[in-house]
Amino acid sequence: MDNSEAWLLLNKIKGLGIVKIKKLLTVHEKAENIFKQKSFPDYIKLNEETKEAIHQANSDMICNDLEWLAKDNNHILPITHDLYPSLLKKSDSPPPLLYITGDPNVLLQPQLAVVGSRNATAVGLKNTYSFCSSLAAGGLTITSGMALGVDGTAHKAAIEAKGTTVAVMGNGLDTVYPAKHRELAHLIAQNGALVSEFSIGTKPHHYNFPRRNRIICGLSLGTLVIEAGLQSGTLITARQTMENNRPVMAIPGSIHSPLAKGCHFLIKQGAKLIESANEIIEELTPLAHSLTEDLSSKIKDIEAKEAQSDTNHEHQNILDAIAYEATSINQIMEKTGLEISELSSALLILELEDKIQALAGAQYIRV
Repeated sequence: MDNSEAWLLLNKIKGLGIVKIKKLLTVHEKAENIFKQKSFPDYIKLNEETKEAIHQANSDMICNDLEWLAKDNNHILPITHDLYPSLLKKSDSPPPLLYITGDPNVLLQPQLAVVGSRNATAVGLKNTYSFCSSLAAGGLTITSGMALGVDGTAHKAAIEAKGTTVAVMGNGLDTVYPAKHRELAHLIAQNGALVSEFSIGTKPHHYNFPRRNRIICGLSLGTLVIEAGLQSGTLITARQTMENNRPVMAIPGSIHSPLAKGCHFLIKQGAKLIESANEIIEELTPLAHSLTEDLSSKIKDIEAKEAQSDTNHEHQNILDAIAYEATSINQIMEKTGLEISELSSALLILELEDKIQALAGAQYIRV
């Protein structure tokens, strides 16, 4: 079992949320090690059903996921990966695993969540297109849920502005919901990414969408509400954004419009009243700078790990060239293809690590 298979299996097992998975990884380090255990620490509080599911887990459970993953442009991103979006990781209850069709790196870019009514008015759709075109052209990734109305218009505006866009789905990425957005989904995958926490084959049940919405706002620097009724799911997304201590912005409308009442309610609760795209940029700029610094630090860490990995690989090649009997420097140079100037520092390090011993006559022996 490799790391990808282990994460796909973990995502299938009921009773394993992010908290318990983190505790398991603290003890067992790698996802694949979890499935090798006969017992688990009591403090992790796994019930018997979950323990049994871990013990009985096998590749038959994830054959559809593996078939999907083998196709071009499909990826998975576990929360332990270096490139898992930092904003999402800091949000409330981040998903342990993301399924992605498209470019995973888009998730690292500054994103704005754009949400609103499925039955938006003509004015609401016009505002959506205008704002999202301007913001996408200015470098913000537009993130939404690919629903009818505001969501779909936001994605289309970003694409037509030659920007990037992310659609978070409430179903497995083997299907498109709503079906009439099949072509749009294809364009989003070419100009950004389709994202889901749900395994392949998951249908778009209504109770999946609040979970989807928390990812939309978790990925984003802030949330822009275009139009919303007082009882809409859009207000749930706005509340989740506030719980993550990120800005909520709302466009006001007519006092006579039912779809303006949700926006007016949010403004009364402290959301920023928005009249132009520039106001959104001003609101998000401090958070965007923080995200950029975080990403720069993360990239430096990754580069350092890669450099260390290259060094370790080179040292291992040198070590493999040295026998448990006296091996001359010329023999080591011949086997490794390295010059004396390249070898000298590595040999010294290997000697300090007590992996080799220097002998008289420029010879070395493994210990």
